Amino acid sequence: MQNVTQGAETSCGFIALIGAPNAGKSTLLNALVGQKIAIVSHKVQTTRTRLTGIAIEGQSQLVFVDTPGIFAPKRRLDRAMVAAAWEGAQDADQVVFLIDAAKGIRADEQKIIEGLSEAGRKVIVALNKVDSVKRDRLLALAQAVDATGVAAEIFMISALTGDGVPDLKTHLAKNLPKSPWLYPEDQITDITTRVLAAEITREKIFLRLHQELPYGITVETEKWEGRKDGSIEIHQVIHVSRDGHKGIVIGKGGHTLKAIGEQARLDMETMMGQRVHLFLFVRVTERWAEDREHYLAMGLNYVD
Repeated sequence: MQNVTQGAETSCGFIALIGAPNAGKSTLLNALVGQKIAIVSHKVQTTRTRLTGIAIEGQSQLVFVDTPGIFAPKRRLDRAMVAAAWEGAQDADQVVFLIDAAKGIRADEQKIIEGLSEAGRKVIVALNKVDSVKRDRLLALAQAVDATGVAAEIFMISALTGDGVPDLKTHLAKNLPKSPWLYPEDQITDITTRVLAAEITREKIFLRLHQELPYGITVETEKWEGRKDGSIEIHQVIHVSRDGHKGIVIGKGGHTLKAIGEQARLDMETMMGQRVHLFLFVRVTERWAEDREHYLAMGLNYVD
């Protein structure tokens, strides 16, 4: 942990991470913060809310906002996620537009470019996953991005390996407004531990069932209490939208749910540094994606 020099001028600001689904925003957020706070999955649209990650670079405090992927919305939840992403970009001091270098500029990226152009917003473009792209193709992509006119700077990175991430972080830190720090220097996120625990369980579900399970699922932490021995008892409800999905999550003889719970518990214990007793329950809540309370819990606005 870096310590702020007493009496030195400090800077602080918000940096939004935007991009199409699966561009690697959550992986980049974890790399920038230096600790896992955002769930990562091969399944697109994994991030549903705006997660905040806090990092220190010299005298600068960087407050990163990992937004949901921007895509063509079809459902209420989709619209709320896209609205949250654009709000994050509008409110930020700086914006990092992440592009999967292996996929290039597709319809979703073009839509984002158009939105940025209409807003007159210059952004930092990070071409991600460069370790999987040949140099000539990478240079061609960089030229295409530059031609759009939305890029103030272009960085080539691999969020997964960390290649290029320190240079990006240093550049962002140098361009933050002069300001006192907004958070204690040892704080890495502003979301509650209850929400983070629910996100951990949701990640394990996606990782295990990403080919079988649709998006109609969410996790809610219903009970959280400390035990006398210093451990924590956590009760979580996995909401599924159909009865058939319940059987998929539970698995034959309850084996799938047990494996999900074991993996989630281990991650929670690592995160909190104490023993966790995790109890998972699967509940069919057919219209959970229409429930305003669930949107509030995810930090999203209920979009008509």
